[in-house]
Amino acid sequence: MSTARAYPNIALIKYWGKADEELMLPAAGSLSLTLDTFATTTTVTLVPEADDDSLELNGAEATPEQVRRVTRLLDIVREWSGSTAHARVVTRNEAPTGAGLASSASGFAALATAAADAYGLDLSARDLSRLARRGSGSATRSIFPGLAMWHAGDDESSCAEDVSGPDFRMIIVFVDESHKSVTSREAMRRTAATSPFHSAWVESTAQSLDLALQACADDDFTRLGQLTESNALRMHAVIQSAEPPIRYLTARSIAVFDAVERLREDGLEAYATADAGPNVVVISRPADADAVAERLGDLGRVAVVGPGPGAALISEE
Repeated sequence: MSTARAYPNIALIKYWGKADEELMLPAAGSLSLTLDTFATTTTVTLVPEADDDSLELNGAEATPEQVRRVTRLLDIVREWSGSTAHARVVTRNEAPTGAGLASSASGFAALATAAADAYGLDLSARDLSRLARRGSGSATRSIFPGLAMWHAGDDESSCAEDVSGPDFRMIIVFVDESHKSVTSREAMRRTAATSPFHSAWVESTAQSLDLALQACADDDFTRLGQLTESNALRMHAVIQSAEPPIRYLTARSIAVFDAVERLREDGLEAYATADAGPNVVVISRPADADAVAERLGDLGRVAVVGPGPGAALISEE
């Protein structure tokens, strides 16, 4: 039995669309910040006498589809380890599941870390990242602390690595904590298959990533913030151009983007982004985070978060 904890990440330069769905390879690279809150804690217990894997999620038995996704990753662990034993997986998310706050990233990073240890594998962070990717693309980045870049590539080279950059905080504005109606996986498929703008999105994302990595190297918070907000709006634009359209941002989401623009006009530097859901994340310099949170508090529940640790094994409680 092994237990691991991992934290979600919020992408600054977004992953949206796969080059290979079976291997979970992205069409373009991405850059994110692993958070210091909203962790997932997962315990994997080998049950050799069991005929199948089982999953308990947040205190309830999981759906067949959720179990299937877990088994898909465990099958890879069994292949790498040479074991045939099935497992009982118990996992708990501290963030709302499926609300666009990267619960799948923390979930599969924790699962990969716990499962590798339970099955006797001694994997490097790079190979844990590759393994987590097979469960959820964004989980690739949650293996690492703080800023992490996920490389596009093939099965061997598509993994994440940590990146040095400016220090900043994230202010999460919760405008809707319900489960989204269209999963990220389905929305990615639909966008790639039907949007006339998808190829341009992939090309522009690769360019944005290069610029963002340069901003990190230059310790340039302003440039990184500008690229973050632009990339988010481009992602949501291409999602809305799918057929039929998918719209994750609500009127309240847009109100937060508008409020952030007003903050900048008032001299309080902040930039907005949103993953595949309605909740908006605002980045600011550490000294400004509380002031930004106070100004945005009327638009939804807010939480100020910072850079967090990578996935790690913990003692079973």
